[in-house]
This record gives sequence, C-alpha cells and structure tokens, in this order.
Amino acid sequence: MPTFPAPDGTLLAYHASGSGDPLICLPGGPMQDSVYLEDLGGLDAHRTLIRLDLRGTGASAVPEDPASYRCDRLVEDVEALRVHLGLDTVDLLGHSAGANLAALYTARYPERVARLVLLTPGTAAVGLDTTGEERLAAARQPWREEEPWFGPAYAALEELAAGRGSAETFKAVAPFFHGTWDEAAQERNAAMVRQRNGEAAGVYASEGAFEPAATRAVFAEFDRPVLVVAGEGDANTPVPTATAYANLFPKSELAVLAGAGHFPWHDDAEWTADRLASFLN
Repeated sequence: MPTFPAPDGTLLAYHASGSGDPLICLPGGPMQDSVYLEDLGGLDAHRTLIRLDLRGTGASAVPEDPASYRCDRLVEDVEALRVHLGLDTVDLLGHSAGANLAALYTARYPERVARLVLLTPGTAAVGLDTTGEERLAAARQPWREEEPWFGPAYAALEELAAGRGSAETFKAVAPFFHGTWDEAAQERNAAMVRQRNGEAAGVYASEGAFEPAATRAVFAEFDRPVLVVAGEGDANTPVPTATAYANLFPKSELAVLAGAGHFPWHDDAEWTADRLASFLN
C-alpha cells in the first residue's frame, strides 16, 4: 500500500484503483476509513481513484498531536498527497464531511484544483444551515412511509429537528441516510460506525476549523467546474441545501438522484458513475 509523509512526519496511506486520470477522493464521517467509498459505483472504470486515509484512520498512522485532526490542518495533508503524486492540478472529490476538507483545500489552493465534486456535501466550511423542516421533508418520501421502521425513525428525526435528542436518537435516524434501509444498508452502517475514529471526529470541526465568509469569497471567484450531487431523500444534505451550495460557485452543476440517500453509489451505481464520469471528462 503506498504511503507518503505529511508535513509533520505522520505517515499517511492511500489506495489507488482503476484506470485513467487520477481523482483524489476525501472520505466523510468525519474521520472515516476511506474503504466505505469502495469504487464509487464503478467510477474506477473511468478514472484512477486515489482514496486518502486521513491521519488516524484506515492504514494511516495516528499523529503525535491530536489537534492536527482539525479540518483546516488536514489541508496540508492533501497538498502533500498532490506533491507526492507529482500532479500540477488535481480533480478532487469530497463526500459528506470530506466535502468540508475539499472546500478548505480549494479555498487555500484554488489554482491547484481543476475540477471539484461535492458529493452529498457537509456544509460547515461554507456556513450553510439546513432547517429541521428541510430534513423532515427529505425524510418523507413515498417509498419510505410504508416501511415498518418509518414511524419511530421519523419521530426521532422530529426530536433532532427540534434541537432535542441524544446519541441514541441520532442512531435511530440512520435509515434516512440511505435510499433503501435493507440488510445491506444496515450492515454498511454498522461497519462505518466501527471504522470511524471518534476522537478525531470530535476535533475535526472544533473551534477555528472554518472561516465560512472567507471560503465563500474564494468560491465566488473560483472559475473551474464544480459538480454538487444530492440524493432526493437525503436528510443529511437535503436538495435545498445542495442547491444553495452549488449557487456559491460561478460555474457549477447540480445533479439530484431520485430515490437516493446520502450514499448515491449504493442507490444507483450506474447513474452515479456515469454522472461523475461525464462531468470529470
């Protein structure tokens, strides 16, 4: 497995698969082992996927300084990967919380980003808020409302939307992150819980990590192509939030997958791979 040193000496690992021009892929979680991204629905038939294991996750080493888990400090790890790969510019994909890291990298090194994909993105880096009603509306999809789990999960989401609830309440809304809450989705969800670095996740978005106004100012002048992808039923990043994110850029596209949640490549692999490949190529 290839590795490279971060600026502070932490040894970082990445996984390369597929063929074609490289696409650097930043995982969410936050601080999730990048293995969950898999081949992004078969996108590796079109591009060489470079999945970075962020420090303290997957095959990457645990840093000496836990404060280095903060999102803005991870930007230099991504830059070190670009240098290691010998690329003048990069095509960059960030999923979920990983989109915050992709955003900060783009804001710090806009000249290094050729194309940017924000896949069901987290929005803390740009200061976009999602209302509780928007999350509830995303959850209320016809294909879900007859499911036996819908009532309890929706009640839990109502609690969270009202600013109440606990860690157990958050676990109860997991079905609304997936297009279909079948056995495979439940197994993937359980695996992701195990593969997440909880300590690092607690630091990732801590005070000082984000300067939304400054990031948005860079994006207003960013003249490279940007694709924002949303799932129709994603309660984490509802379509209105994804639309507002796309509108921050002068050259952006919004793609919405019907019947999908927070992980579109599991809901329609062919659509996801084809839509991303079409944009990137």
